[in-house]
Amino acid sequence: MSQVDGFTEAGLKTPKAAAIAGVVFSLLTLASFGLLWSAIPAYPEASGAWLIANGNEVALALNLIPFAGIAFLWFIGVIRNQLGRREDRFFATVFLGSGLLFLGMLFVAAAVVRAMLAAFGDEPAAFGASPAFRFARAVSFSLVNVYMVKMAGVFMISTSTVAMSTRFAPRWLALLGYLLAALLVGSSFLRWSFVVFPLWVLLLSVHILAGNAGRSSEA
Repeated sequence: MSQVDGFTEAGLKTPKAAAIAGVVFSLLTLASFGLLWSAIPAYPEASGAWLIANGNEVALALNLIPFAGIAFLWFIGVIRNQLGRREDRFFATVFLGSGLLFLGMLFVAAAVVRAMLAAFGDEPAAFGASPAFRFARAVSFSLVNVYMVKMAGVFMISTSTVAMSTRFAPRWLALLGYLLAALLVGSSFLRWSFVVFPLWVLLLSVHILAGNAGRSSEA
């Protein structure tokens, strides 16, 4: 038997450090969105004065987002590892698709805001009042507060449904996921909605970490 065959039969083992991916994602997302929440006005009709006053805070928040995205990919892998052969194809597709769409729109929105900062640095006097700024501002607002939030809600619904059927997470955590997802999917705009998804991921990750620690101590 070749080395490759033996490696395939043994299978890849998920590193224990992967279990903290959800915690890392939650903390980085809360930090980056908190900075953006305090630096950028809530409504797309606001002026571009924040580009002058809060540009450094926005740049710091944007630098955290790629690392949060990497951690979220690891978190998806951790959930799939928890399910193992119990994974249902239908809900696995919705779970994975909504997670990747959420992440893609997060990156696109961050890139749009980064482009606004760069364009403002080139022409600070003209860009704040230009049609390009108003367009970019509306695009980033719609991506984050409409489409990305809705995909986060779909991710929570599919994950909660799988948790209810496979019991990889407690029932109360799945029911909480349904309730919070209903707020995200059913609302048009909530100023504090950015905290709902990462906080729920944090609770789920802490439960997975506690379960892994309990199994390790028993072994």
